[in-house]
Amino acid sequence: MNLAVIMFFYSLSLLSLLYLLWRFFDGRRHRNCYILDYECYKPTADRRLSTKFSGEVIRRNKHLGLNEYKFLLKAIVSSGIGEETYAPKMVFEGREASPTLHDGLVEMDEFFHDSIDKLLTRTGIHPADIDVLVVNISMLATVPSLSSRIINTYKMREDVKVYNLTGMGCSASLVSVNIIQNVMKTRRNTTAMVVTSESLSLGWYTGNDRSMILANCLFRSGGCAMILTNKPSLKDKAMFRLRTLGRTHHGARDESYDCCVQKEDEKGFIGFHLGKNLPKAATRAFVDNLKVMAPKILPIRELARFTALLVERKVRQKWSKAGGGGARPLINFKTGVDHFCLHTGGKAVIDAIAQNLDLSEYDVEPARMTLHRFGNTSASSLWYVLAYMEAKKRLKKGDKVFMISFGAGFKCNSCLWEVMRDLDGRNVWSEFIDKYPLNNLANPFLEKFGWLHNEDPDTFYVPDDYQIPD
Repeated sequence: MNLAVIMFFYSLSLLSLLYLLWRFFDGRRHRNCYILDYECYKPTADRRLSTKFSGEVIRRNKHLGLNEYKFLLKAIVSSGIGEETYAPKMVFEGREASPTLHDGLVEMDEFFHDSIDKLLTRTGIHPADIDVLVVNISMLATVPSLSSRIINTYKMREDVKVYNLTGMGCSASLVSVNIIQNVMKTRRNTTAMVVTSESLSLGWYTGNDRSMILANCLFRSGGCAMILTNKPSLKDKAMFRLRTLGRTHHGARDESYDCCVQKEDEKGFIGFHLGKNLPKAATRAFVDNLKVMAPKILPIRELARFTALLVERKVRQKWSKAGGGGARPLINFKTGVDHFCLHTGGKAVIDAIAQNLDLSEYDVEPARMTLHRFGNTSASSLWYVLAYMEAKKRLKKGDKVFMISFGAGFKCNSCLWEVMRDLDGRNVWSEFIDKYPLNNLANPFLEKFGWLHNEDPDTFYVPDDYQIPD
């Protein structure tokens, strides 16, 4: 074989190797999942739900007795929710006991037109540029689907890939992100939109079961739309890059499955049941999720330290048959995380996560302030918390943000984002961020409703301006 032939095959082999290496590294670049921008929904001021009006709405429920009325008002004033959260239009029209499908669609259309319009305008993305659309609205399933409604409104392409999620609960937005992440592993130069919210109109409970009326006090109107991409050319414009995501689902356990469920009560009223075993189910799912996520987001030195503490404790327990062993060792998540974005499921949820992860008040401030200002907006809650951090200019290039969410099923989903650039903080919080953090989160009606905390029925009384249903 002459030298020319040898050189030809050598060159061909070298070029093939270089091509394969280029495909490998270029493929890795395209497998990144970036958030280009996001927009949280702020309803109009006429939809604000004050504590006084909440009391009036409760009073309109003729199925409530004295004890249920007291229970609900106590839940409202001690929930950590403030005076400026939002509710659906039909509540202010006094029709929460008999909502229509139209009410649910109007609620969604208001959110779609506000948030999606603003997002597309700010990013310069045309609806025809959207390759993948994921919509998650847990409590409202329509025909055609809500994703089809968005496609029709914005005249998206015929070949847009669509995923319409229902029944996924408060952790649905990370399920949506996970779908986008998986799609982007196989599709280059993809632009995706996630639309996440919850419909409250048709889910309003009008019975008197305590495990179901509580949901009316906790959930508020809200939503978020976001644009994600894996285009390397948009890397410098991106806000966040997804580092890792983990999902834990305990639906196979009856305890976990039954603790959050939509059902009918004994009188046939449909509502959302929150069981007494919910905290236990949430803790179990949270711990299992952290077991998966910790090795992915923490440095080796922290994992080694934690492992050493576990070994030491087991040795001591074995040596001391009394079973002493000392305090439970904690993994220090702050060694791999700069900011914690917690689901605003309620004051107790935030407190529990803070205790388990040994977080400071600074760490949980975004979640507490979001709960106070916007309430629990279900799957979109995380993005209001993230927007708070951005508005406070906490998010700097290279920072790591750990998102943690819980949802019916029972599920715990979490992910880690890397901040791609210093963020300017112009978002849903901008108009009033200077007022936060609030030093006192006590509900202004707490003093007026102080009698709610007196459990002695003999001394129980009601203010003159509130009438209890017979």
